[in-house]
Amino acid sequence: MEKAEKLEVTKSGHLRKPDWIRVKAPTSKGYNETRNLMRGLKLNTVCEEAACPNIGECWTKKHTTVMILGDTCTRACRFCNIKTGKGNPVDPDEPAHVAEMVVVTQMKHIVITSVDRDDLKDGGADQFVKVISAIREASPDTTIEILTPDFRNKPGALETVVAAKPDVFNHNLETVPRLYTRIRPGARYFHSLNLLSKVKTLDPEIFTKSGIMVGLGEEEIEVLQVMDDMRSADIDFMTIGQYLQPTKKHVDVEEFIKPDQFLKFKKRAKAKGFLHVSSSPLTRSSHHASEDFEILQAARLELLAKKQNKIHQDAPIDIDEMKKHNPNYEF
Repeated sequence: MEKAEKLEVTKSGHLRKPDWIRVKAPTSKGYNETRNLMRGLKLNTVCEEAACPNIGECWTKKHTTVMILGDTCTRACRFCNIKTGKGNPVDPDEPAHVAEMVVVTQMKHIVITSVDRDDLKDGGADQFVKVISAIREASPDTTIEILTPDFRNKPGALETVVAAKPDVFNHNLETVPRLYTRIRPGARYFHSLNLLSKVKTLDPEIFTKSGIMVGLGEEEIEVLQVMDDMRSADIDFMTIGQYLQPTKKHVDVEEFIKPDQFLKFKKRAKAKGFLHVSSSPLTRSSHHASEDFEILQAARLELLAKKQNKIHQDAPIDIDEMKKHNPNYEF
């Protein structure tokens, strides 16, 4: 992979962020209104817990990614800022609170994610279903995207969530297979890949989505291989973003990837057959999710139209039928 230009190193020995990755601190009225709403409904958001750089932009537009099942994860991925520990009791009022938030903000498209809950028998699958059902009842026109854990060692959990028919099923691979033991030690690359493939087997109508971070020491050829693996699993939408170190205790940024490399990744991924690709330094799983869903829908319709057209072109010619409609033509 083409290396980023030489960057200044801070006193602590870390790379200083380049200009293209810096964002302003959130101060807008819309941001504060969204923040107060989340507090009032006692809802957690991955926007805050994961220190997303896009929080100011999204919350100003009243777009937020709700994180259900508490604010404490049972795993300890080395890239993630969410705290680790014993899981909190599942809140029975959480589905109703999420639905209320959707109604108040008049959200067209909502993203629901969660912490890993290895302590629960179903990994939290039932709570996902309850949240989806509550939203459907309160706001039938709102489309729903879920970003789930891997439900590893939780028989039946995936099937339960897919049966609730979310519009988009997202589960991030996060990085290339070689880096899993260092970056995502509690997960397994091929389990996550197979999970997404199974979603398509269970319900082909659901859009599937997955993403990775770059700047962790991966090679370009490894990123391209992940693209091929995703397409083999029939994943519709891929996201690629720059890894940013949340705190000093998290894994270091190995390099800041230039914007033109992200554009190159996008072109390569589109050529491999994804319906949609989001690839930029500030790309995150839920950034511009509503707009991306509309693009996915349009891309699927275009693909179906092309397939129908090809079927029509390849259809055998019925001479007798043509003679009925063209009696004066010599065949």
